[in-house]
Amino acid sequence: MRVLVTGGTGYLGSAIVRSLDRAGHEPVVFARRATAASLPGRAIDGDIRETPAVTRAADGCDAICHTAALVAVWRRDPAEFDAINVGGLQSVLAAARAHHTPRIVYTSSFLALPPADSPRPLTANHYQRTKVAARDVARRAAADGLPVVTLYPGVIYGPGPATEGNLVGRLMRDHLAGQLPGVIGVEHLWSYAFIDDVAGAHVEALAHPAPAREYIVGGVNAPQAAIFDFLKRTRGRTLPLRIPYGVATAAALVEEARAALTKRPPLLTRGIVHIFRHDWPLESEAAIDALRLRITPLEDGLERTLTSMS
Repeated sequence: MRVLVTGGTGYLGSAIVRSLDRAGHEPVVFARRATAASLPGRAIDGDIRETPAVTRAADGCDAICHTAALVAVWRRDPAEFDAINVGGLQSVLAAARAHHTPRIVYTSSFLALPPADSPRPLTANHYQRTKVAARDVARRAAADGLPVVTLYPGVIYGPGPATEGNLVGRLMRDHLAGQLPGVIGVEHLWSYAFIDDVAGAHVEALAHPAPAREYIVGGVNAPQAAIFDFLKRTRGRTLPLRIPYGVATAAALVEEARAALTKRPPLLTRGIVHIFRHDWPLESEAAIDALRLRITPLEDGLERTLTSMS
């Protein structure tokens, strides 16, 4: 099976590309700097916002795996989130229509789903707002007959670069380096989804003969504090300072004002504080059954993440 992977050089995208290659499929890596990434398969440089480029890349492909997204807490121009997170999905759907592609797997986010204490999704920042909007675009496309399968991963973590797409790795690295000023909402639940498990579920969704329209692809539900408890137990690091929500909100206001003046990203935003006030557990039984989703034990996953930093 030849599979176009948009965002194929990203944290999750590159893991999916490698998983496709190991399974004997032919990945086509589409990203702005795909040819410089040295990944398996064919590389095509292109911008997900340019529908003709995506359509050309999809020619001859049996499926499209759409992972390209702007994963960030802030941009100078918020319209970038709309252009990439919503417009990028629309580009993929247009390409699929043009080529009658028999399968599209779209990577959404747990943040496009409601938290445990709300019947509706939040729109706390532009990333979350546009992932909710893109979720609705995918649902409408599926209702209109396009073969779209949407996956909702939890907090993806594991070995690899400590980027915006690997929040857990970044928190671990910063805490070990003494560069983490404090933490917010450590008592609240996350669903820790190990990178290889999530990539494997995507490959299964691409090949499944009759998948459902949506799957939740979570992992181990545990509080954010589990990261720092692990580092204290295994590396002797003291627990980070807990920052109260009121203090965090005040700091976020200052950071947002600084960003508005300097045009440099804030270290914290009110949207992030709002997200950290909620529990985000996930139940993944359908993906375990249909997509053979593995759930890596959190201790094992954190140890593998830590080892990769050495």
